[in-house]
Amino acid sequence: MGSLFRSEEMTLCQLFLQSEAAYACVSELGELGLVQFRDLNPDVNVFQRKFVNEVRRCDEMERKLRYLEKEIKKDGIPMLDTGESPEAPQPREMIDLEATFEKLENELREVNQNAEALKRNFLELTELKHILRKTQVFFDEQEGGINTTTESMTRALITDEVRTGHSMGPVQLGFVAGVILRERLAAFERMLWRACRGNVFLRQAMIESPLEDPSNGDQVYKSVFIIFFQGDQLKTRVKKICEGFRATLYP
Repeated sequence: MGSLFRSEEMTLCQLFLQSEAAYACVSELGELGLVQFRDLNPDVNVFQRKFVNEVRRCDEMERKLRYLEKEIKKDGIPMLDTGESPEAPQPREMIDLEATFEKLENELREVNQNAEALKRNFLELTELKHILRKTQVFFDEQEGGINTTTESMTRALITDEVRTGHSMGPVQLGFVAGVILRERLAAFERMLWRACRGNVFLRQAMIESPLEDPSNGDQVYKSVFIIFFQGDQLKTRVKKICEGFRATLYP
């Protein structure tokens, strides 16, 4: 009894085919699965070989099929696997397949872009809703505590005009509000305090429910913040720090 892993006896053959019939003949031999082809031109560059354009077209169609498969799996849609390999399409059928795959890919990419735009818009509106609610709580807190904080900030932001005896007009405090990833909040506060030398007032509150990142679908936790400051110089500095920590500001 022969070994289970013993190879079949092989015969070296040389085939001479017309260019017009080469595709059909090779595809039939491939369907049989009994032939191993040898490369008789190993030194020829891949891009200088015959039928290289056809191979590129096949690679491009395979890429589109992989993209469609990935999107189908991402949405959890079951795919029927018959276990059978389809026959090699004829050259005239390749044109129809290319057009079909191109249409499906373009339509799916457009749908994905529209879906991502809707998710991004929903995220912005959700964040804005939380900002309005949380900042309303900030402003509705005890008025005495807020006045005390404002007075302490005013004293900290006093200029040389007071020391020289000139009268000073009413202090106008500006503010910015936005959201930031919760894990970046501690470093964000430290940077604000150091860069602005303590001349800003920060309040923050956590958003309890997670938000969906439209770019990858991950659930992220964020916090709402509002920063009070005086002057355009501090405003510019605060906005640059917010940009560096990828915080989203809402006017």
